[in-house]
Amino acid sequence: MSATAGQAADGVRSLADRFGIEPGMVVMEMGYDDDVDEDLRDALIDRCGELVDEDTDEVVDAVLVWYRDGDGDLFDLLVQTLTPLADSGVVWLLTPKAGRPGHVEPSEISEVAPTAGLQQTSTVNAGKDWSAARLVTPRAARKK
Repeated sequence: MSATAGQAADGVRSLADRFGIEPGMVVMEMGYDDDVDEDLRDALIDRCGELVDEDTDEVVDAVLVWYRDGDGDLFDLLVQTLTPLADSGVVWLLTPKAGRPGHVEPSEISEVAPTAGLQQTSTVNAGKDWSAARLVTPRAARKK
């Protein structure tokens, strides 16, 4: 039985790998509420240290955004992530999976992200109830 628990813990740790989070990275979190995936948060905190909030003055390597249908304007939220984001930084937009309260249609993300200046590169399973879309600034925009 303990082997199963160990495998589960290894699976949680691999989430930090899937998110590309490395020790020493500064990761900002937005949209935290009591429904977030605490296992994912713990895995990321174990890897990089504490998550900073959206009031930080630091340049951040990644932004973790918990977003649910009804949380406000997605475009405005994504634009806010760009100000502290390093040129090579990444935005992880976490949304509830289909069938969960607050689910956001993938088409909404694919329509809004480019308008906000971001490009979706992949999606990952971010836990039992959450999916994550990896968003980056297009290469051409980074060279300006």
